[in-house]
Amino acid sequence: MIEALQYLTIAWFDPKLLGLVALGTFAGIYVGAIPGLSVTMAVSILISFTFAWEVYPALCLMVGIYMGGVYGGSRTAILLNIPGAPSAIATALDGYPLAQKGQAGEAIGLSTVMSFVGGFIGIGVLAFAAPFVSEFALTFQPRDYMLLAILGILLVGSLSGESLLKGIFAGSLGLLIGAVGLDPLTAQERFTFGVVELWGGISFIAVMIGLFGVSEALTQLHHVDKAAIKQTVGRIVPSWGAIRKVLPLSVQTSSIGVIIGALPGTGGDIAALMAYDHAKRVTKAPEVPFGEGAQEGLVAPETANNAAVGGAFIPMLTLGIPGDAVTAIIIGALFIHGLNPGPMLMIEQPQMFWFITGALMLANVFMLIFGLTGIRLLTRIVEMPRTVLIPLILLLSIVGAYAVNNAITDVYWMLLFGAFGYLLKTYGYQLGPVILGVILSRLIDENWRRAIISDQESLGLLLRGIVTSPLSLVLLLAVLFVFFSQTPVWTGWRARRAALRASGDGI
Repeated sequence: MIEALQYLTIAWFDPKLLGLVALGTFAGIYVGAIPGLSVTMAVSILISFTFAWEVYPALCLMVGIYMGGVYGGSRTAILLNIPGAPSAIATALDGYPLAQKGQAGEAIGLSTVMSFVGGFIGIGVLAFAAPFVSEFALTFQPRDYMLLAILGILLVGSLSGESLLKGIFAGSLGLLIGAVGLDPLTAQERFTFGVVELWGGISFIAVMIGLFGVSEALTQLHHVDKAAIKQTVGRIVPSWGAIRKVLPLSVQTSSIGVIIGALPGTGGDIAALMAYDHAKRVTKAPEVPFGEGAQEGLVAPETANNAAVGGAFIPMLTLGIPGDAVTAIIIGALFIHGLNPGPMLMIEQPQMFWFITGALMLANVFMLIFGLTGIRLLTRIVEMPRTVLIPLILLLSIVGAYAVNNAITDVYWMLLFGAFGYLLKTYGYQLGPVILGVILSRLIDENWRRAIISDQESLGLLLRGIVTSPLSLVLLLAVLFVFFSQTPVWTGWRARRAALRASGDGI
């Protein structure tokens, strides 16, 4: 135990390592805040610069960028309604309305503190329960991932506003967009119409930036002569009463984040959306309705996506299986430095496990420090005249879309989806379900293929496997519950029951 504590605190007392974690976290926050400049991109570029370094400094820098980048996406989501990363889509649903009410500073402060709480819980689970969680993650079969993705699609009810039908349409549209390109198994063209440029599919980053960024700029054009919203930036650090109010929900959504993050190939974006849906279901009487600036809707996705960071390291360090794209790159970095992530790492080099855990803890602390600084300056963005703010949004959108693949085609797609997103918003459609459909489309597609092939292409064998497997059966029941709980019959019954209780005549 004493040795583990020594390895855990190596980076804490070494000025060079401490500085690299701080630098990485600071850079990650602002890389994550710029749409299109993903954490995955930043870490992958770093490998070419750090392969000649010693392993500890290289890991400190990469871990810092990872932790800071996951949090950074929330800043532009709150201030400009442009998620810096897919995991911040749900954050924008209530974060941006808070900024529109003049509470951007309060929203950023609360999201920062609760992101720290979520990150701390995720790292704590990594430190004390990694082997158990990794064993649970290994029990997931392709059919389970398929059911999990279907469950995610059914959560459109949480993102669709008042009309479930509009949400289902938007989610289905996202699935269709995500299916464009070559079939991953047979290389058959799908919805390409003979256009070679569509063989690789449509970048979901370009779709996301267009739907949120460009459509927001077009919407702001209607209010170009309207005075900017004055932000009230008083107490940045939320009070203990505000934290205590959302702390139980944060613990619940952090647990969701850790579990989803530990499943290979999922990540914080799915965790954030599932956490947002969970918050809507368990919050009985929010002070502000969800989608209009509810603090619960802001806190839930932020704690979940930061907790997913610790979760993603669990299968990577204990089994050698990456939890998401960033940990896949970090595995490559460990191989370059002569290390072999997996069960033997825990036995032969336990110091590496504890060092990474300690670096994550340190990065989480720096995320809190840097996240709470500069808020007054950042909130000035929302106070800019719209004649300045609209070109700034468009500039960020163009840079972000082009930076993904250095392709002007992505900029064209971004502008096209921006105009399309503006039309959707005009007619009352929510944009979140579209992006959710695009993100989950490939996960559903690939795991459906794997599941049906492993069951000899027999639908009967697949259904039997689902019914006989406890995990698959639980996921199937969850899918059925979420589906039927969103039907008009169920929602109407709940509304009538709530009305009876309010009148004092109900049970």
